[in-house]
Amino acid sequence: MESEFVIQTEQLTKHFKKRIAVKDVALEVQRGEVFGFLGPNGAGKTTTIALLLGLIKPTRGRARLFGHDVQRNPGAALRKVGAMIEAPAFYPYLSGRDNLQVLALTANLPKSSIEKVLNLVDLAQRAKDRFGTYSQGMKQRLAIAAALLADPELIILDEPTNGLDPAGVVETRNLLLSLAAKGHTIFLSSHLLHEVEQLCQRVAILKEGQVLAQGKVTELLRRGQGVQIRVVNDPQKAVQFLQTLPGIKEKEISLTENLLFLAVASERIPEINHFLSQKGILVAEIRAKEETLEDFFLALTESQPQNA
Repeated sequence: MESEFVIQTEQLTKHFKKRIAVKDVALEVQRGEVFGFLGPNGAGKTTTIALLLGLIKPTRGRARLFGHDVQRNPGAALRKVGAMIEAPAFYPYLSGRDNLQVLALTANLPKSSIEKVLNLVDLAQRAKDRFGTYSQGMKQRLAIAAALLADPELIILDEPTNGLDPAGVVETRNLLLSLAAKGHTIFLSSHLLHEVEQLCQRVAILKEGQVLAQGKVTELLRRGQGVQIRVVNDPQKAVQFLQTLPGIKEKEISLTENLLFLAVASERIPEINHFLSQKGILVAEIRAKEETLEDFFLALTESQPQNA
């Protein structure tokens, strides 16, 4: 029976001399999902991908793809994997089609696979043009086409929208959504949080080589949901009153100037509004606050202490 997890890592760790690039990373990517791998520059995302693809050896721990250990059985682990890492590298004097032809010959793939992926990434009309004349978005799409040549079940993409203008980002997003709809599993490393929120069902957030959070986007964002209140008079007294309201703990209340945030269910808005009015606190605004992935990411990564 095939594992439901396409990617699994256990205590995955990589040291470069005295620098710890990746530490005890545990990932689980389910078959058929679009999984976002997030982190600031230098967080260890590309190193983790290199470990997943067997390009470097871990200092400790292991990675499994399709249930196969990447180090012990790389052939079986990587057979159904396509990847694009960092900037696309092609011959600038060759056409897009000829660049793919070189890769197809190297991998002993049929010519039919070239036309299939060119159509898939919407480059068939420009396939005869030299790679050096391509826009950045077209170069990225050709790189994704190269990753798709062998019709992989798992597609690993490292910052596929790097350097793209807004139109190129939208093109790439639509392409990835179409690939996901066809049943491909996509592991997407990115720092564009708005894009990831639109594409991914689950994410892992990495900082300084360590996973700080992992799970469904909807569940992670639910942690930041709550009630936002703007008061007209005496916000400090409003905080004191709210601490006496049953079901609200002190740590669930924060105050910035005259704006309060309560980490409680939005269903309590009528109760809270009535309670404050009874206490003589004038409420100018009270509404549900929903956190974006960017809000969650920044709150999580900025609140974590630096590694020693």
